[in-house]
Amino acid sequence: MKRWMVVLVLCMVLLLAACSSGDDGKFVGIAMPTKSMERWVLDGENMVKEFKALGYRTDLQYAEDIVETQISQIENMITKGVDVLVISAIDGESLTNVLEKAAAANIPVIAYDRLIRGSEHVSYYATFDNFKVGMLQASYIEEKLQLSKGGGPYNIELFAGSPDDNNAYFFFNGAMSVLQPYIDNGTLVVRSGQTNFDQAATLRWDGAEAQKRMDNLLSAFYANEPLHAVLAPNDDVAIGVLSSLKGVGYGTEAKPLPVITGQDANLASVKSIIAGEQTMTVFKDTRVLAKKAVEMADALLSGEEAEVNDTETYDNGVKVVPSYLLEPVAVDIANYEEVLIESGYYTRDQLD
Repeated sequence: MKRWMVVLVLCMVLLLAACSSGDDGKFVGIAMPTKSMERWVLDGENMVKEFKALGYRTDLQYAEDIVETQISQIENMITKGVDVLVISAIDGESLTNVLEKAAAANIPVIAYDRLIRGSEHVSYYATFDNFKVGMLQASYIEEKLQLSKGGGPYNIELFAGSPDDNNAYFFFNGAMSVLQPYIDNGTLVVRSGQTNFDQAATLRWDGAEAQKRMDNLLSAFYANEPLHAVLAPNDDVAIGVLSSLKGVGYGTEAKPLPVITGQDANLASVKSIIAGEQTMTVFKDTRVLAKKAVEMADALLSGEEAEVNDTETYDNGVKVVPSYLLEPVAVDIANYEEVLIESGYYTRDQLD
């Protein structure tokens, strides 16, 4: 072979190597709902960290709770050639068409913490035991008011999550499995009469909307009656409820705050718990959830089956999605140091 041909071949080999460098790792699209809720920011960051540790490239996008934006972002990820999609849906029933496009491109999908409904093209679901989340919240109210020992009646108002989030129904139903008997026997009284999910729902988990509803409830039903407990499904709703209560004088010795539940262990809510305002939150360690979703994706792209521990609960209307359910933990003033600081989730300085 002539020397110039050898040089040409070597150049072509080097050029091809240069073009492929950085593209050897698989490519993951991560679609998150919004940056306005602290927990989704942590979820996204944790997944990127875990994927990168395995050599994956990532495209992390937030849609700021706009369904059309999330669909467009997923379409762009498909066009970019991602190998797998991890999606936390804004609206669990809005992604059917875009998942058809993903399936046509042979891109598997993992639903992350929110079930994607109405599509057969969902390989796995990584989440927490959402029914248990609600049970933990309600059981905390049960314990603090000593409902099982009688007494009362105690006034309670119920808040639920967003109706377009499948998890919200599990949270509410889990809570009501504990609270309903006490409502039925009169130990708990919902003075507003708003006891079903639709009446209690908070679209997009919006704390401002929760505050408005709480304002209306206090004005209409609690001008001369104390409120003893509020079932708040997450920390954003809890903070909105708390703002409303403090606005009409709750939080004093003469008018103590009711028991207020929450979920996600957001920094502001943990500080509120330490300050003696919000009473509890349910901690769902996003580090563990992110790791589980990454393990599922890695299994899919390795041609293996992912580990699951639930093959019955999460029917999305088309199929029962194989799921892995992680354990939530109730956190209050008594155990926040052990659960949140000693685990490294927060530093003590962050909570000061």
